[in-house]
Amino acid sequence: MTTVRSILRDSGMRPRKCLGQSFLEDKNVISKIILVADIHAQDIVVEIGAGLGIMTEILASQAGKVIAIDVDPRMTAILRERLQDQPRVEIMERDVLTFDFSTLQNDDKASKLKVIGNIPYNISTPILFHLLAFRRHISSMVLMFQKEVVDRIVASPGTKEYGIPSVLISMFTVPTREMNVPASCFYPQPKVASSVIKIVTREKPLFDLADELFFSKIVKIAFAMRRKTILNNLRAADLPFSSDEEIEILLDQAGIEGRRRGETLSPEEFGRLSNVFFAALT
Repeated sequence: MTTVRSILRDSGMRPRKCLGQSFLEDKNVISKIILVADIHAQDIVVEIGAGLGIMTEILASQAGKVIAIDVDPRMTAILRERLQDQPRVEIMERDVLTFDFSTLQNDDKASKLKVIGNIPYNISTPILFHLLAFRRHISSMVLMFQKEVVDRIVASPGTKEYGIPSVLISMFTVPTREMNVPASCFYPQPKVASSVIKIVTREKPLFDLADELFFSKIVKIAFAMRRKTILNNLRAADLPFSSDEEIEILLDQAGIEGRRRGETLSPEEFGRLSNVFFAALT
């Protein structure tokens, strides 16, 4: 039976710590992840960190096309050898952090992409926000992260885990934790627990935003110093307001008490706050 360890052994390779390589080898978990991804014959699936192709093989039997991305040339060599008889699989040796997902759609009417992957924990947050930037080209993502990262994504206002990822992801997508995965399901075993999250992109933001980039800026300002109030963080920010009084007036217009901290505001309240401040600047 083909396994992660047998492929590595036959190839004479070891996982690279510098790339955060830890291969999911539990076939039951792999099957559950693919089930959550809800793959159909017309789907274009992008697999991030395809690695040894264990999941890629199964995806190829269900999807219309699978684009397997990996940054490690050793992995792409294995993928090309193992999947050479799979016409539906395209293998790309790329750094996902610089990959342009919009190039995978032939036209505006093409089906949006479905993204799946076991994300290297050392670059999980940058990858998450890179994918979010291409959300108009992606219908859903099923991703494996360190459990603490998923805790932050699905956190509710008022909790210690609630922060920038919680707000931004909730504004533009619907995230759902699907399962926790113990370290024993991987080779080599990571030192942390993992979680699988499904992120479904919204057709429109949760709140009608005047400017999406400015919304993101306001969220980052609010969490710049977590222990400080919204008012104090706005005072310290690089915003062209002449006085504290002006900031307080705008907060009042948004219905936000200036003594509140960023972690207490819902995504909708952040949306209202950003719209009021954006209107004052334009």
